[in-house]
Formats: sequence, structure tokens, C-alpha cells
Amino acid sequence: MTPEKIVENHKKYVLQSWSKQGNLNPIPVAKADGIYFYDFDGNRYTDMSSQLVNLNLGYGNKAIGDAIKEQVDKFCFVGPSYATEAKSTLAEMIINLLPDSFGKVFFTNAGADANENAVKIARMFTGRNKVFSRYRSYHGSSFGAGNLTGEPRRYPLEPGIPGFVKFFDPYVYREAINFESEEEATKFYLTKLREQIIYEGPDSVAAIVMETITGSNGVIIPPKGYLPGVRKICDEFGILMICDEVMAGWCRTGKMFAFQNFDVVPDIVTFAKGVTCGYVPLGGVAVSKKVAEYFDDHLLSCGLTYSGHPLACAAGVACVNYYGEAHILDNVAKSGKVLGEILEEMKAKHPCVGDVRYIGLFSAIELVKDKKTKEPLVPYGKDEKGIMGTLVGMLKKKKFMTYSHENMLFVNPPLIITEEQIKEEMEKMDEVLTYVDSELI
Repeated sequence: MTPEKIVENHKKYVLQSWSKQGNLNPIPVAKADGIYFYDFDGNRYTDMSSQLVNLNLGYGNKAIGDAIKEQVDKFCFVGPSYATEAKSTLAEMIINLLPDSFGKVFFTNAGADANENAVKIARMFTGRNKVFSRYRSYHGSSFGAGNLTGEPRRYPLEPGIPGFVKFFDPYVYREAINFESEEEATKFYLTKLREQIIYEGPDSVAAIVMETITGSNGVIIPPKGYLPGVRKICDEFGILMICDEVMAGWCRTGKMFAFQNFDVVPDIVTFAKGVTCGYVPLGGVAVSKKVAEYFDDHLLSCGLTYSGHPLACAAGVACVNYYGEAHILDNVAKSGKVLGEILEEMKAKHPCVGDVRYIGLFSAIELVKDKKTKEPLVPYGKDEKGIMGTLVGMLKKKKFMTYSHENMLFVNPPLIITEEQIKEEMEKMDEVLTYVDSELI
């Protein structure tokens, strides 16, 4: 099939996510390797978003590909009630990577159904119905995960499911209050959360669900003491703490799981994306021993045809092994330091850069019209002129591939990226930000 026919069929037959369908012009991908992919004309594009922040180990990882091929030669599928080497091995590996309090894993197809099943498990375990999640959050777009989601992508699902309660997350940069310290901000946000729980009735709240670090809504890193403070509130009222690690997990933040940066242990962890880096879809819910033991004599009312799919789990085993064998955390530390230094330089240099937030290789650049007022470059949800799309398009012309959300540009490259590659690609970002300074503010 010619590249033109591939694009023609895509536009004719495929409904593409999060897009108006009438003006699509997708790149036909011919091949990919490392942090790069190529079109049929041989143009090389640098993947600076790890696709959807899931391709942590880049393209063409031989270890993962070989593991999938080996499993294909054994068998491609059996149902969830059968034991397989790949599934049993991966479950053990994941539990061994988590704190000692964790006991078992329920495998899902991706992140959205991981979060949905985490909520079901929390409700069954506690006998309560309400679930708290944050406004600036994305937990998936299926019906249950979409009700957990707080940002505008939840709107098509409304009116929503009863019992889903939203609260504000600690977005200190945008807060109207000028806090003197991170600790002061933490005290404020925790006080408001505790007050809201009391008004909702603590005995009715099953879980608090949070992206450990808010992902596609701005890489919002919690202030000092915030997550341990949420843990304390959960313990006070018998509420389960669920950390959504779908995007932030698997070495992205410089730790295997993001919560390990904050001296806190949740009751449930959801994961997906980097567990297989997209080579085969897979997600999961890891639960504490206490939660796991509850279901020894209570029915686990969760089920998916492809739970623990053999090909996915084989890919997962190879992927998790590769994180260790290739010393990916070491590379994240080195490359992440370089990325952070460049982002800080950009913040100091460019009038349009209001804030930069980064941890490991997880980062966002927040664009403003005025640094003092913090007025965003585009009003939230009202980018009528398509300014952010234009900036993403300018980066695309430079073969720097990423995405935007609201007034933010994201830099979340594969975790195998080198320091030299980061420097080379961020020069392109610098050129685009210079354009914003001169033409848009």
C-alpha cells in the first residue's frame, strides 16, 4: 500500500481520537527505531512525548520483541482462569518492585480499566460508595474512568455516576493565594480536603484517587508533605489511597513508581503504559496484602476476557527486566538533570515561559502572556485561534513531535534518550519559544 493510500484509508475509515475528523492529515509511519520514527519519504521525527507518554523504552526494543515472538510460538491466548508462566512471573515481579505491604495484581487491558477496577475493588473492600478524585486529572475516557477524570474530557459522560466527588489539587503556580512555602500550601490544601470529606460523610468515602503526579494536565508535582498528608487523612477515616501511576510509573520520574519520590505508601496502585511500553496493551491494579486477603473469602467481582493476556505479560516481563538490565533509572537521572537545567534556562530567557515543571523525564512548559499576572497564553478551553496547535505544528516541522494541553507544551521523551539528543532537540523548542516571545505576547 502506498503512503498516500494509507492516509486516504485512515481519513476515510478511521475515527481518530480527540480530533475533529474533517481536517486530519496523519503522518504515515514506515519504520521506527530508538527515539525516532520515519515516514515513507525517509524524514526522521524525534518522539519527544514517548507517543502518549507510554513508549518509555523507545522503538524496536529487541528484548521485548523477542519475548513476544517466543510466547507466540507457545500459545497466544488462554483465559484469565488459567495459570501461565508470563502472567505469574510478571505479577511476582511487580509485587517485588512495590513496598512489602503489597500482595497481588489484577491485570487489565490498559489504564482506564485499571482505574475502573481499582474503584470497584475499593468499593467492595470498604462497603462504601463515594470516591474522591481531582479536577485537574485524567484517569481515562471510558465511563467509569471518565467520571474519575476531572478535566473537560469528562463532559460528554455527564450527567455522571453518583458518588464521584471532585476536589482541587495543589496547583500552587495558579493558586490565588501567595504561599510563603510549600509546607504552607500543603497545609491549606489538606485542610480543605479534610473539610470536604467531613461534609461528604467520611463513612461513605471508599477511596481517594490521585495521579501521583498530575500528567496531561500539567505535570503538577505535589508540594512537600502533601501526599503523606493525604495518607494521614485516609488513615484517619478508613479511606483507601489509590495512586494512578499509569503515566508517571515505570521509571518516568526517576523512581520505578512516582509515589516513591514522596515517602508515602498507597493502598492500591494502578499502572499501564510503561509496563509494556505499548508493544502489547496491558494495565493492572496492584493491591495491598490487606485488600488481597479480603477476597480470599469474598467474591472479586472483576473480570475481563483479556486479563493477563499471555502476549502482553510476556512483553511486560521483558520490559520490566530491561528497565533493570539497561540501568534505565541511571539514564533518567543523567538525562533528566540536563533537561531540567535547559528548562530552567528557558524559563529565565523567555518572557512567554511562566513556569516549568519537571521530575525525571516528565516535564511541562507553561506559556503565559505576562509573567507577573500569569495570564495564560490561551484562555483555558478557549483557544479559538488554535495557537497551541500552531506551536505544536511548528515543532512538527522541525521534526520535534509532542503535544499540548491548555497553555502547556510537554517534553516527555523515551527514557533511553541521551544527554546529547536532549540538547539537540531542545534547541528546536527554544526557537519556537523565541517566536512566541516576539509574535504572540
